[in-house]
Amino acid sequence: MKLVKYTFSTITCYLMSAFVLNAQNTSNNNTQKDTINKTNITTSIQRTEGLNRLNDNPNAKKYDEKWLKELSNSDLFYQMSEDVAASPTNVDYNELPTELLKERLEKLNQKTPFNVEYNPVLEQVIKSFLKNRRSSLERLMSLSDYYFPMFEQEMSNQKIPLEIKYLAIIESALNPKARSHAGATGLWQFMYTTGKSYGLEVNNYVDERSDPIRATKAAAKYLKELYQIFGDWDLVLAAYNSGPGNVTKAIRRSNGKTNYWNLRPYLPKETAGYVPAFLATLYIFEYAKEHGFKPQRRANHLFETDTIRVKQAVPFKNIAEITGMDVQEIQFFNPSYQLDVVPYVEGRNYALRLPISEIGKFVANEQTIYSYLSEENSKREKPLPEVLKGDVGKGKKVTYTVKKGDNLGKIATRHGVSVSNIKRWNRMRNNSVRVGQRLTIYK
Repeated sequence: MKLVKYTFSTITCYLMSAFVLNAQNTSNNNTQKDTINKTNITTSIQRTEGLNRLNDNPNAKKYDEKWLKELSNSDLFYQMSEDVAASPTNVDYNELPTELLKERLEKLNQKTPFNVEYNPVLEQVIKSFLKNRRSSLERLMSLSDYYFPMFEQEMSNQKIPLEIKYLAIIESALNPKARSHAGATGLWQFMYTTGKSYGLEVNNYVDERSDPIRATKAAAKYLKELYQIFGDWDLVLAAYNSGPGNVTKAIRRSNGKTNYWNLRPYLPKETAGYVPAFLATLYIFEYAKEHGFKPQRRANHLFETDTIRVKQAVPFKNIAEITGMDVQEIQFFNPSYQLDVVPYVEGRNYALRLPISEIGKFVANEQTIYSYLSEENSKREKPLPEVLKGDVGKGKKVTYTVKKGDNLGKIATRHGVSVSNIKRWNRMRNNSVRVGQRLTIYK
């Protein structure tokens, strides 16, 4: 088990865990109360209604359900995608005079490596955002409190501009489960091949492009490498969106021009709106106060989550039954698992992440939980006997010696048999096994 205290001051903070927890709930007194008599738990599991919710840390603060809904909302992603693709013209927004905008852009240009000099196209995008997307931008400003500290820490580690954090707003509207029509996924919208090339695992069960920490590290590495190629952050943004090849083609077609605004006519249409959208977001966030934005701010930014490495596959629905959490909450804390199951693969470190108050339930009752999961798995419909051709006495007999960390579910999975059969073959009355115990198994 890996136990870590997460705060916004560290990159290891898992910013998907945006629920505010009461830190006092982790006191020693409450920890002592978390211990539950195994006999009582077993009795609870055997009740006809199934596994009852295990009691742990009864004084824990309830999650802010509205905030969870906001963090997992996908409408902002689709709105932002539309805005990037649009080409606004003649936007009537008199609250921002052109001369004032020029003055502010010049100040921004002096303190950022991006080229934020005034441009009529940029002016139209900024005014369009201010006029048509005020509510959405205010929501994004509120969400940014949870994601930006992690982004900034990783950008600082990679020595790239902190303003890159605004790229995640353009890419995904800060939704780690965002998925484009082309298949780009996560906060940083990695395509399958790009994600794999930067170490992000993608398979039937796991998609690390949706993991905020891993995806942010991969994005920072990719952006740094793009800068080593182009030496210009505006071109880096264009390359991140359309690929380095399209940028070099635009340079050739423009007879060697390297300023983004000169290359813009030669870039794909989506990329033509991409950099202005980024610069408009940069401007609005930096001058939010001047434009009257009042995003909701969370009073307490402290929260704690914890991870535990699973010893067998654990479906989210069973975790919900065990902890009393909603499946939606578990999905939120574990966005990289695609099928609502934390998989178990020998040699891989797949972990379940939950609030520290909930993970305590799992740790305190781990063996009982796995026994329960094994029993639930044994109830699934099995292939007909004539298809299996291998009940007792007909399969290959093996003897297995129980090792440290084993349980019946894990042993059954490893040998491709059911828990109930192992119990029947070995005349076992319960699911308990001990280290050194020898089990007869027919494969």
